Amino acid sequence: MRLVANARMYAVDAATRAAWSALFARIAALSGVALDIIAHAAPAPLEELWRRDDLGLAFICGYPFASGGFGVRPVAAPVPASGLGRPLYATHLVVRADSDIATLRDSFGRRIGWTVAHSQSGFNAVRTHLLAAWRERGPLYEWSVGPLVTPRRVIDALLADEIDIGPLDSYFYDLLLIAEPETAARLRIVETTAPRPMPLLVASQAVDEGILRALRQALLTASGDSEARAVIGRLGLAGFDTLDPDAYRVLLLEAEAADAEGYTQPG
Repeated sequence: MRLVANARMYAVDAATRAAWSALFARIAALSGVALDIIAHAAPAPLEELWRRDDLGLAFICGYPFASGGFGVRPVAAPVPASGLGRPLYATHLVVRADSDIATLRDSFGRRIGWTVAHSQSGFNAVRTHLLAAWRERGPLYEWSVGPLVTPRRVIDALLADEIDIGPLDSYFYDLLLIAEPETAARLRIVETTAPRPMPLLVASQAVDEGILRALRQALLTASGDSEARAVIGRLGLAGFDTLDPDAYRVLLLEAEAADAEGYTQPG
């Protein structure tokens, strides 16, 4: 079986997509596992990708991974160079750079965007972060705008004045600073959520255990390979690490807490 690789979740632009392709090609060479790199570009649902039985390496958000609704197995998680040396990330709540919104509370009563309900960074992290204020005040925003599906669409909606505040995956923002500093300069972070386990690279359940181990070992040691290390640096990463699958359970618990209180959508 030939396996496929995909990094759509973090393909910020064409150059970043090419960097991921170069890294996957190097991981294939280091592991001895042939990988066909596919685009599966938006608006194709990510759920279709996660249901494939030939995944070798593909990013999945921690919330759908923890939910167990997809037949995937963890390989490794990226470690952002901007972080604490661990595979963690957060959600930045961002506004236009010229917005008069200075604090999160300033945004209440306006328009908030969100990506898709199975997203941790673009949906559940936002609900968790806003839950205390929602308990206190009830509905926080005049309009809740979604599903916007992707972080790029959140950015576009902000810059087109379709929303006033929206969520950005902190690692996506790191990549934006590298790839499009002029776009990043048009945005401003108002607040950042608590760090949570990173989206991770997974393989299909059907993938042979030996292949899985080879791919994992290649990722975990990639920073020691000069060719891979150069690409990892261009992707704003320190390297890759493993995470206990149980570490993602907190994402389910937080989503369930918001659901239980009736806070079913950011807004």
